[in-house]
Amino acid sequence: MGSFVSILESTSKYLNSIKSNIEIEFDSSNQAKIVHDAVLLEFEGSPDFRSKMSIVQDDNILVLKICAEDATSFRASLNSAIKCMNLSLEINELTD
Repeated sequence: MGSFVSILESTSKYLNSIKSNIEIEFDSSNQAKIVHDAVLLEFEGSPDFRSKMSIVQDDNILVLKICAEDATSFRASLNSAIKCMNLSLEINELTD
């Protein structure tokens, strides 16, 4: 893992930004809507000056868009998004 971090650190000075669209497929459009609605405010309200996140629902697919200034902020945004989505799914399973 240490060598991967070194590669990211050494290449980060050459990156102007990182942009990614990540598609997450759910079992149903209802499940996707629950997750979308649960994380939307977190994504829009998070004050991060080095990255921006948005999420869009297309039927049973959520498209997570991340724009970051560097690899560190991209990784932090991605980890945050995954944690929020997992938490909303776990809470939804408890209430079913």
